[in-house]
Amino acid sequence: AQKQNFSAIFEPKSSVVIAQLTGIREKFQELGLQLSDPELISDQKKYIQLQKEYRELQALVAVMDRWDLACAQLHSAKTMLAEEKDPDFLALAKAEIQGLEVDIRELEEELKQLLMPKDPEDGKNAVLEIRSGTGGDEAAIFAGDLWRMYSRFAEKKGWKMTVVDVTPGTAGGYKEVICNVVGDQVYGTLKFESGVHRVQRVPATETQGRIHTSAASVVVLPEAEEFDVDIKMNDIRKDTYCSSGAGGQSVNTTYSAVRLTHLPTGIVVQCQDERSQLQNFDKALMVLRSRIYEMELQKKIEEVAGKRKTIVSTGDRSAKIRTYNYPQSRITDHRIGFTAHNLPAVMNGDLDELLEALRLEEQAERLKAGETHA
Repeated sequence: AQKQNFSAIFEPKSSVVIAQLTGIREKFQELGLQLSDPELISDQKKYIQLQKEYRELQALVAVMDRWDLACAQLHSAKTMLAEEKDPDFLALAKAEIQGLEVDIRELEEELKQLLMPKDPEDGKNAVLEIRSGTGGDEAAIFAGDLWRMYSRFAEKKGWKMTVVDVTPGTAGGYKEVICNVVGDQVYGTLKFESGVHRVQRVPATETQGRIHTSAASVVVLPEAEEFDVDIKMNDIRKDTYCSSGAGGQSVNTTYSAVRLTHLPTGIVVQCQDERSQLQNFDKALMVLRSRIYEMELQKKIEEVAGKRKTIVSTGDRSAKIRTYNYPQSRITDHRIGFTAHNLPAVMNGDLDELLEALRLEEQAERLKAGETHA
């Protein structure tokens, strides 16, 4: 009865999906047994990996359990309907069947979404980098506006943002700001933000009232955990220097700022936001690790992009992805043709509608390509 009901939604691949769900449940049980093994704690890398897999499957198995229960209840209600003669009981059985059929359809739709292949990076924290582009002072001011937009959005999501490095603009805003974003599904939510963001508005310094076009670039990297990237400290050159800008009495008096250069790749990261040299070193190392990890990740993304059209950035950060038009209060995402006229709300952190549209577009592309859950 369960297989027949399920196949109504998942045809023509119902038998494959049923086998898939059975395999998922067996894998979940196997992971539970592995995690209960005391000897596993000695292998931290494997323990963390298995724990992550277990948590991901837990949500899927929970929906499968609810679906199993609803199917069993539906079978019981239909049996009662066939055997019962009392009109009152018949009416109750029919009502219960209708409700259960709705529940089952909703659960099957939820299962379809959960069975979609997941980007293994989605659950990671992220490194967010914003840099002013063309447009001089106005570009730096716009970069500051984007920083405020993401900060407000992170606050609404309950995420924690920690500044790693910042370079203020001469007339306000930022020439560059780098921060670490910690929370639930951060990278999976923000990964579509990488690219060039363009603004059209009358700058505060414009005396003739002319509309200017300026730009800022945004880069979102998945934060690499210690076990994701093996960095040899012999490959890193560490330089210290005096901090500049806000920071209290230690500014320009102690060598607390840190610059790290990864010699094999030439990647340079610096951090001066903390008073302690050790804290700045830890933050800089986190960003360095994430940038090295991203180099490998980009290779995988390009492989995917070669198989299907994808809205996920393939490394071309010069691509213009979005325009913020202030005179018309319009925001347009050029990748999916999304347009809305609620610019003030978006700049205040109301990004949910836009990011959800991007997520659904990527999901539709994966369905069209026939990708299945591994």
